[in-house]
Amino acid sequence: MTDFLRELNDVQREAVLATEGPVMVLAGAGSGKTRVITYRIAHLIRNVQVPAQNILALTFTNKAAKEMRHRIDGLLERGSTSDLWIGTFHSVFARLLRSYIHLIGYDRNFSIFDTDDSKSLIKQSMQELNLSPDTLPVNLVHSMISKAKNSFVLPPEFHRNAGDYQQQKSALVYERYVQKLRENNALDFDDLLIKPIELFGEQPALLAQLQEYFRYILIDEYQDTNKAQYLVSKMLSAAHRNIFVVGDDAQSIYSWRGADISNMLNFQDDYNEAQLFKLVDNYRSTKTILQAANDVIRNNQRQIKKELVAKAGTGDPLTLIEAYNERREAEKVAEYIRSIRLSKGIDYRAFAIFYRTNAQSRVIEDVMRQNRISYKIFGSVSFYKRKEIKDAVAYLRLVLNDRDGESLLRVINFPPRKIGDVSISKLKEFAETGGMSLYEAIRRADEGGFQSRLVHALTDFANLIETLKTRASDGTAYDVLSLLFEMTSISSLLQAENTPEALARNENLQELLSMARDFSDHNPDASTLGDFLSTISLASDYEEVQDSDNYVSLMTVHAAKGLEFPVVFVTGMEEKLFPLNCHEASELEEERRLFYVAITRAREKLFLSWAQSRYQYGQPQMCLRSTFINEIDPDIICTEGGHKLSERPRKPSATPSTTGRPTYGASSVPRPGAPFQRPPQSPSQAGSPDQKSALRVGTRVHHAIFGPGTVLEVQGSGAKQKVKIGFRTAGEKTLMVQYANLKIVQ
Repeated sequence: MTDFLRELNDVQREAVLATEGPVMVLAGAGSGKTRVITYRIAHLIRNVQVPAQNILALTFTNKAAKEMRHRIDGLLERGSTSDLWIGTFHSVFARLLRSYIHLIGYDRNFSIFDTDDSKSLIKQSMQELNLSPDTLPVNLVHSMISKAKNSFVLPPEFHRNAGDYQQQKSALVYERYVQKLRENNALDFDDLLIKPIELFGEQPALLAQLQEYFRYILIDEYQDTNKAQYLVSKMLSAAHRNIFVVGDDAQSIYSWRGADISNMLNFQDDYNEAQLFKLVDNYRSTKTILQAANDVIRNNQRQIKKELVAKAGTGDPLTLIEAYNERREAEKVAEYIRSIRLSKGIDYRAFAIFYRTNAQSRVIEDVMRQNRISYKIFGSVSFYKRKEIKDAVAYLRLVLNDRDGESLLRVINFPPRKIGDVSISKLKEFAETGGMSLYEAIRRADEGGFQSRLVHALTDFANLIETLKTRASDGTAYDVLSLLFEMTSISSLLQAENTPEALARNENLQELLSMARDFSDHNPDASTLGDFLSTISLASDYEEVQDSDNYVSLMTVHAAKGLEFPVVFVTGMEEKLFPLNCHEASELEEERRLFYVAITRAREKLFLSWAQSRYQYGQPQMCLRSTFINEIDPDIICTEGGHKLSERPRKPSATPSTTGRPTYGASSVPRPGAPFQRPPQSPSQAGSPDQKSALRVGTRVHHAIFGPGTVLEVQGSGAKQKVKIGFRTAGEKTLMVQYANLKIVQ
């Protein structure tokens, strides 16, 4: 046996040595998936003497392809992988099409249109068909066409199956769009998968030649393949049937972009003689973490059964964090991070915080900043830097200060009002000539000699801003933002677009609305639009990463796939959030697979957190704990008090200590080198029922936004209790105790 194969475990080695015929490797999380593919390719070249050019390895990212090639080069004692066909589906088939696309009537020098090019061509097609983007959003049509192509649904079939108005009209656009691509001698990204199937169908001799050339085909992340990728790989492997696929059906989480889990589940039906190898030895996570993952995923019906086996130690129990709202949830996460970092001596880079939707990052980011914890958003941008948030904030700034020309130019055509660059140039010239601001020029548009259509659009815009100004004069920031969304129909337009990207943008806008409501509720005497914008300005000016590469990683669970961290927090574990609203059993199963991915990113410690209430669409809503938590053995989950969830104890009561602060049983500060424990308690939360009575004139407190202050007056009692506080930098504020989340400073 060649020495390098001794580095594999028994199952990995068997899979590598099974070189002939179809093979599927079911590779559980952290089980060495990439190692099996790279060692197999090295074995084929080095030991079986297969020429490198006869091997085709398909991946989903350029990074994965580069990493594989690097590893293979390291395993081969001589020679090079320069002749090896390894790359993404799109790059490999683009290369093939450059050589053979002339056989189906295209010029070899075809253009490849990116997403923006494709949308522009769709817009042209719609104009030719007299279809308005107001009733049929371009992004929606692009999404429908892309999804159809990935499922290998061509225009005739799409037209036959079209149901509602949008689908019927999109079918017409799809047909025209395909014609225009051909006229431009261009392909879009999806065509790079579609055209090879068309080519092979029309040129069987070429297909036979390529089948003989690519004698060995390997596919990474097979659970993420769509129908087009499935068909083209099946066509190429039909002669020798040496197709080797690696993946994990339990990590199939991309159905929304065309991935079809059936490709993996039905592999043995497609290839009756296929060999199946299950990689279940996990070299990443503790036994406890893997038990939780196994507990959850076994509830799925559509799967290939397997149980991950830990090669690490047992590890600590999972910790369940329960908070009364999303801000307190984020604060508890921050407290754990600071405590563990202090007690274990580890860097911020060891921690990751996951959430189900991008909109959830806002509260977490706020709390990270307030606690001076360095962080970085992965797979997205910081909440306040997202386009839709900057657009909405620009409206608010313009309402507050109509001389803010930058904000005006940002929103004058959002949503679209058909005020183009030429019109804006004329407007600027009119403003400069009259020595007035852009907004004043808009208000006096009827004096500028503009076309009546432009005057009408500008007048509507000015009326909108004036109406919002009136609301701002006697209402809260929440009132202004609510009216903005109502009058512009921004949210409705995004919902009508109904693409994943549009829905995510709408979620972010709704989170901004929730933030405004939260701000107004917590600051009844300081909830003006100016106060709100000051808070946003301070937050948006923050630099995410301050200490080189030493930061806490924040990301959605989708963005976390393929990564791993010593300590992971999965936040927002609530019904209708994680899992999201599911109308089909298949949707719930994908949500469960997504949770499985989240669990298996953790190496040493896993926290699950949820909030009893959460602002949604600008309103506080009561929440139910996620059913996924109930699927985990309660004996391996501990509460923050250190009790097993199976014991269901009463909440521990605070007992006096010599310091005057509450103690909760075991020592609050973990011993150096000790297992992960709950963090020390923060100063008393004045919003909790047992602490409201502690507020009296002279009590020193700390507020998350306004900083340190002293209670000047206490009004009322119970849920309606208010306090007037003199803050060191923000002046006097009257706050509702129930919402203010004050910390008593001893």
